[in-house]
Amino acid sequence: MSHDQDNAPALPTGRPAAEILTELKALRTADAPTRGGRTFAYVYDAGREGLDELAAEAYAAYATVNGLDPTVFPSVARLENELVGAAAALLGGSPQTRGTFTSGGTESILLAVKTARDHARSTRGVTDPQLVLPSTAHAAFHKAAAYLGLEPVVVPVDPVTYKANPTAMAAAITPRTALVVASAPSYAHGVIDPVARIAEAAAEHEVLCHVDACIGGWLLPYLRKTGREVEPFDLSLPGVTSLSVDLHKYGYADKGASVVLYRDAELRRHQYFAHAGWPGYPVVNPTVQGTKSAGLLAQAWAVLQHIGEDGYTALAARVAEASDHLTEGLRAIPDVHILGEPEAGLVAFTVLTTATPDRPSGTPDLSLLLHLADEMRVRGWYLQPQLSFDGLPPNLHLTLTPATVDRVDTLLTDLPEALTSARALPPVTADPALTDLAADLDPDTLTPDEIAGILAFAGLGEGAGLPERMAPVLFLLDELPGRLKERLLTEFVGSVFRSGRP
Repeated sequence: MSHDQDNAPALPTGRPAAEILTELKALRTADAPTRGGRTFAYVYDAGREGLDELAAEAYAAYATVNGLDPTVFPSVARLENELVGAAAALLGGSPQTRGTFTSGGTESILLAVKTARDHARSTRGVTDPQLVLPSTAHAAFHKAAAYLGLEPVVVPVDPVTYKANPTAMAAAITPRTALVVASAPSYAHGVIDPVARIAEAAAEHEVLCHVDACIGGWLLPYLRKTGREVEPFDLSLPGVTSLSVDLHKYGYADKGASVVLYRDAELRRHQYFAHAGWPGYPVVNPTVQGTKSAGLLAQAWAVLQHIGEDGYTALAARVAEASDHLTEGLRAIPDVHILGEPEAGLVAFTVLTTATPDRPSGTPDLSLLLHLADEMRVRGWYLQPQLSFDGLPPNLHLTLTPATVDRVDTLLTDLPEALTSARALPPVTADPALTDLAADLDPDTLTPDEIAGILAFAGLGEGAGLPERMAPVLFLLDELPGRLKERLLTEFVGSVFRSGRP
């Protein structure tokens, strides 16, 4: 690096505010839309006028407030207590229920797993804890296990319903088990695990049970209020000891906003971190974060206050309407097969090879499915591809929101046309030489040059940017062993988030 480069300023001398905002808005034009009902993953659109503006103003009012210390900023405790209280009232809590506002589902899950680990250590002397979870449990539980030193014990789900098998879950519990997990619903397929039976088995073994209701916790109770049948899944079940619910999903708050609930304060105390062994201020952190803006708390509180009980019930009815209409339409399209019975705003479907006398029911066609996702994206839709896993078929995942109700007919018109176009494309294949090579590779010993070569082969090399069509990349990933897939994804994301000077 030259001397001039060494002394080059990191930032410009200063730019006009209008110019900066114009550039930010221009950058957004390449992103998937977050409003309007065409992006079926990552975003939750209530479709209500003025909601975004309310959230932004509430955030701005509290952006400079530090949520680290509620004794200095007592409004933080007031807002959090009201938010947690609302979640507890909605989700079967009692006067003893306690909870915490967090930055999102992953942090809520991390805290619940930490709580279970420390509880198992202090009450049962467990020093090598295990985490029992169905194979459809969110990846955040594996992340928590990796961060916190637990061994995941993964139990296969029913291959027809995609729900956790309560008998198999119970059989997986050992004296080392710190926590048993159930989903309401699972993200991948949108089905609710048999929570009551799983929680009962955990209680019989005196083990904690966490319900991941991150995506369904603020929707399912309101679906029940619209007249839908929803089996008990929350803290009203005696064996459920903790539960997570994201307010930035069907609560329609901005990201990130979540709540983790515990049956009582004695259990929640294991979540906290306290430290007095340094010369600075006494530290007590309920969450992973220390310093944090109270803006996200304020905007979540404001959104919940504004929508209210009747508003959430009406929004849940719109989600149910969209789900019913979509599933009916999908079932009418030849070779499209819905996975399981969607129960909570999430729908996953696969595409089958055209049935023949030898294969009357068809089999999932990964190449066609991935081409379909690309063709739909060309038409302005984002459907989330999910690859095959442990005998479960690859599929396209859709998250339905109130804003999608008026888009379903257009989607169902575009989908068969996109499927016809996808069938006309050459099948995606993976280079046999590369897949054979991959089978012998050790992900932990791959050199940077080897990784770069594989990524370049997949069209994801340094500086290549994102390919216009993802089907070839995803097809290759589906062919690779799991650990190698994880290593390549890690390296690819690392290449996207580059540091250093241009």
